Amino acid sequence: MDIVKENRTITIGGTKVPPGKNKLVQINIARLPTGTLIDIPVHVFNSKNAGPTILIQAGLHGDEINGVETVRRMLQEKQLNINKGAVIAVPILNVFGFIHFSRDVPDGKDVNRSFPGIKSGSLASRIAYHNTSEILPQIDFGIDLHTGGGQRHNFPQVRYSSSDDDAKKLADVFNAPFLFPSRLISGSFRKTAYNMGKPTIVYEAGESMRFNEDAITIGIRGIKNVLHYFGMLAEPLKVRKTPTVSLTERKWIRAAAAGMFIPEIINGSKITKGQVIGLITDTLAKKSKKIKAPFDGHVFCVNHQAVVNQGDALFHVGK
Repeated sequence: MDIVKENRTITIGGTKVPPGKNKLVQINIARLPTGTLIDIPVHVFNSKNAGPTILIQAGLHGDEINGVETVRRMLQEKQLNINKGAVIAVPILNVFGFIHFSRDVPDGKDVNRSFPGIKSGSLASRIAYHNTSEILPQIDFGIDLHTGGGQRHNFPQVRYSSSDDDAKKLADVFNAPFLFPSRLISGSFRKTAYNMGKPTIVYEAGESMRFNEDAITIGIRGIKNVLHYFGMLAEPLKVRKTPTVSLTERKWIRAAAAGMFIPEIINGSKITKGQVIGLITDTLAKKSKKIKAPFDGHVFCVNHQAVVNQGDALFHVGK
């Protein structure tokens, strides 16, 4: 995974950032109905010294704000002032979704199902197009920050493509509590990056529209682990590596009946086969159904919805 090459000028949104310069540039996307221009802010840190170019991206889904805060905090605390290679940091890719507290853009389309995008396509497709054409060709590796959606809380985890050895190594270096291979979804940012030969990992932590300090802290630490691995930060690595659980089999546990859902286990915990990890009960307190662990393993996602319907996903568990 070692990349040694002469640093080059990075050009985004028509703005050039030569080696030795840091700059905030803008990618013009579209206007709101009020006429307000919407740009995607992109921070470029381009060192004088040769090294890889790494993308740190958040806000692909506008309501997944833990990643936005992770990048914002690293910018505020000047943790991306590198001495080797380059970092392209995108705090909010889906600006439209962010200002509407929404996963998607206003027409309901998911940007993360719209890659590689079309220049004159839908709003989601245009955002994907600019990312694919202006940013992805210039990077060597990518880190895409996400959370769980719709009241699903993801314990900090990293996902990678099983057919990409460099992405697997990147996931190991990131050092999240859980890691596992995940299939490439058609139209996703990660599949487009894979097709372009750009190893990329996805960090999932927390839930939409909720800050989670552990998710943010582990995210910052993981990004710095990657930057340290490539020798891009001058400061020594202060935090020791922690154990990572590699999951080889995963299963969603779904509600067998509708009712009030009461988790009986903390997210991230170990489970044993047959252990009661939750209950579903009716509002009249006449019936209740125990939810049992299907195998020995770990819980790494819990649904925080209190009232559930039959078939709703309640726990994501893995071996």
